[in-house]
Amino acid sequence: MILPPEDRLDDWPDDWPVEWRELPDSLRTPSVLHQMPGDLMMWLLIVSELLVFGAGLAGFMAVRLSDPAGFAAAQDQLHRGAAGINTLLLVSSGLFAALAARAAEAGQPPWARLLLLLAALLGIGFLLIKSSEYADLIERGVGTETHAFFMFYYLLTGFHAAHVAAGIVLFGVVGWKCSPAGVEMGAAFWHMVDLVWILLLPIIYLLR
Repeated sequence: MILPPEDRLDDWPDDWPVEWRELPDSLRTPSVLHQMPGDLMMWLLIVSELLVFGAGLAGFMAVRLSDPAGFAAAQDQLHRGAAGINTLLLVSSGLFAALAARAAEAGQPPWARLLLLLAALLGIGFLLIKSSEYADLIERGVGTETHAFFMFYYLLTGFHAAHVAAGIVLFGVVGWKCSPAGVEMGAAFWHMVDLVWILLLPIIYLLR
């Protein structure tokens, strides 16, 4: 995006430094980082979390190569139907989060807060279903020491569930002031949570 010429200074976004007006035209292009929505630290957090999950999934795949039959047998004890429902809940909540960011940008705080609330409620539904899945496995005596598969299962899905809980809290925080930048930041974090689950689902629940 090229910055507007001097005779169109009113077109400058409020958050772009005034000093850029004094730069030659060839340098009047904001950096990629400046054009990114949300806070830079949040993006660094999102990238770092994706790397952590990626490392965990890579470890899962590496260990699986040593015992594919054992991993397949352990996988059969999971609740694929519950995982499918949770997928629908997270994808739907991601849609509500994106709509909330759009509503905040359009200057509609009440509508944005309602959408954030809906996204948070679906996130709570996800956690309730995941908790019932954990409870059923534990009741059947399936723990982290049962098989290497379940060590990764509890580690990866539990870490993801913690991020879902953090995202719900974040929705409440950004919804309080409901600034466009804050809601955008919350939605970006939630989209990361969605993406991680989309990666976990086929590898943990479906890969044979």
